Amino acid sequence: MADLIFYTNPMSRGRIVRWMLEELGQPYETRVLNYGPEMKAADYRALNPMGKVPTVVHGEAVVTECAAICIYLAEAFPQAGLSPAPSTPARAAFLRWMFFAAGPVETAVVNKSFGFALPDDPQAHTRAGWGSFDDVCDALEAMLSDGRDYVTGEAFSAADVYVGAQIGWGLQFGTLPERPGFRRYAEALATRPAAIRAREMDDALMNDGGQ
Repeated sequence: MADLIFYTNPMSRGRIVRWMLEELGQPYETRVLNYGPEMKAADYRALNPMGKVPTVVHGEAVVTECAAICIYLAEAFPQAGLSPAPSTPARAAFLRWMFFAAGPVETAVVNKSFGFALPDDPQAHTRAGWGSFDDVCDALEAMLSDGRDYVTGEAFSAADVYVGAQIGWGLQFGTLPERPGFRRYAEALATRPAAIRAREMDDALMNDGGQ
């Protein structure tokens, strides 16, 4: 049995973690859970109380939430070179944009997709930690506006898996606006061998009915 166990569904954010796992190049076991009773079962909720995927179990460690999983795996397998050295400008960018994507980007995109809008109140954007959808998109675009290939500006890292997946999905499903920086960045990352393998594996599971 592999030391890494990956709980997922091919029609979920687990696709992000699949990509991250493929970048690591480490063996792992995939356990696919169907939506509904299987994902809400007590034995799985003991690992992830939300009854959602993905979840990664590494020995005795249990990690949920895609951004947290990406950071954990990058640090657990430093030989992959996916986590910048501590207390460096690259590490600062890594953490900054990883959490920006997990917080403001995720919130702004989901709220907009459901048609939620902030109250017409001058203080609303200040009180809301994510500001506004336009603010989020502008900040993300500014990060990529200097033509940088990677979040840290130096090398590919786990932050590119998470941020890149968010932007790629946003463009695919129309939840992020079409901007040149977004398109250039997402298309370049999509050609990575690990990204291609991950897509093919999850697409095959979808074609098999998720089993």
